[in-house]
Amino acid sequence: MVKKKRLRLIAEMARKIRAYRELKSRPRESQKYALDYETMKRPFTGKMLPVLAWQDVRRESRLFSLLAGMRLFGVGRLFTRKSWLEDHSEPSYWQITKVKVDYTSENMDHGKAWGILTYKGKKESEVKEMDKVMYHDWRLIPKHMEQQFKDFEPLPEPPVRYVAYPPLLRAMLLAQQKKGGGSRAAEEPVLPLKRDVLLNKDYFHTQEQERQRKEGTAV
Repeated sequence: MVKKKRLRLIAEMARKIRAYRELKSRPRESQKYALDYETMKRPFTGKMLPVLAWQDVRRESRLFSLLAGMRLFGVGRLFTRKSWLEDHSEPSYWQITKVKVDYTSENMDHGKAWGILTYKGKKESEVKEMDKVMYHDWRLIPKHMEQQFKDFEPLPEPPVRYVAYPPLLRAMLLAQQKKGGGSRAAEEPVLPLKRDVLLNKDYFHTQEQERQRKEGTAV
């Protein structure tokens, strides 16, 4: 007969209280990313911004500095970044769909925002949280230019080129194909000159979800 586990109500309540106090004591983003524009230091961490960023910090704006003065906090409008305008000829921008403002921050210039990303002319289908909202390089796209950004058509993908494998690796692949295919003639292995895997956190998260879907989760 399995022994029934005794509930420790006081210990469980104490654990919840500690977790609640830890959650309440965490610094808000308005405290974590606050900046002294005279010394270019963050008061919370004491870290100084890189010297190369000082000019943009003094001239450009954070995302929520722009949203705070707009109707409905800019929902539906298009925003881009200075670095995107300088680095890419194709339009890259966010279309904001949802905003959550930190009302405890001064001037309400901190919070979280969600939207649809169009990067290098390619529009994504899913809404996701916008990153780097505390950077000082955000710009509002004027309304008379929004249609110009939206009507951009990306260039077609160039055809994939192939090269032959090195001799030793080619021989190994041919032997493996012949072993697996029996009497069927082995196909000539070629290596595509294309990198279609973007190694970011979304890629690894998708791979982990796919692995759990196939193998299942541990009980």
